[in-house]
Amino acid sequence: MPGARGPIAVYYEHPRWFEPLFAELERRGTPYLKMPAEARFYDPANLAAERGVGLVFNRMSPSAYRRGGGHHIHYTLGWLAHLEGQGLRVVNGERAFRHEISKALQLSLLRALGLPFPHAHVFCRAADAPRAAVGLRFPVVVKPNVGGSGAGVTRFDAPEQLAEAARADALDLGLDSVALVQEFVPARGSFITRVEVVGGKFLYAIRVHLTGETFDLCPADICRTTGGESLDIACPVEAPKAGLRVEGYEPPQSVIADVERIVAAAGIEVGGVEYLVDDRDGRIYYYDINALSNFVSDGKRVVGFDPFVRLVDFLEREAGFGH
Repeated sequence: MPGARGPIAVYYEHPRWFEPLFAELERRGTPYLKMPAEARFYDPANLAAERGVGLVFNRMSPSAYRRGGGHHIHYTLGWLAHLEGQGLRVVNGERAFRHEISKALQLSLLRALGLPFPHAHVFCRAADAPRAAVGLRFPVVVKPNVGGSGAGVTRFDAPEQLAEAARADALDLGLDSVALVQEFVPARGSFITRVEVVGGKFLYAIRVHLTGETFDLCPADICRTTGGESLDIACPVEAPKAGLRVEGYEPPQSVIADVERIVAAAGIEVGGVEYLVDDRDGRIYYYDINALSNFVSDGKRVVGFDPFVRLVDFLEREAGFGH
């Protein structure tokens, strides 16, 4: 366990998502620093700005570019590598964030681990999307390589629709002008499952029941339980969810083992992995790896405990606060 006892620095971009984390740190009286990404700079020659910090908890979101914060993304990669190169403890460091901001890299990792994922091709020009889709089964989705909360994902039911969108330059290739065209998998039971980890170990899982009308599935933004009961924590203004339902779920041990392998290979200590069961063949397919986990709204009601308590327990141990 690290011996440092400096404050826990939380590095973040979104102004509201981490209020429950800050509230839990304040409730305990745990020393911490808010480290907003805006207007930051660093000196590659030293760690002056971070001197005395016990650890840095990286909470940068890949969807920052959707809020005018795209300049933070590559800055964060270099800064995290700088911190780790100087020996500072970073939770969800450069390797984790590199996987967070590349859906293509996520699929390569799943392939290396021998785990199933929906068939996809990676391309970098909108005009190339129809050729990239050759050999894939329609319907397909086009998704930006740098994503977050389903940002920019579009479904196409036939090759002609995709070709027309490519001709009209109507495809969203996102921040780095790289995208995936991927087979759309019909979810058995009309739900996906998200498995969360803290310290690289299983924390909880939730089933998110789909409406079929959105790919924006950030679990912290889901507003209702499966019984239709409103959750105590309001949905963020940025992404209100109409009609999505959520429930706690205990996944098979084989899935838990897969998820822990995935996050270990990606360097993710706090995050989530999403999967679904293909309604056509009954197979599990993993499709998203997340280093940024906001946790489900009103965790006590949905999964039976407050995930932020477990998260702060972990952060305090890693910062050397003596649990």
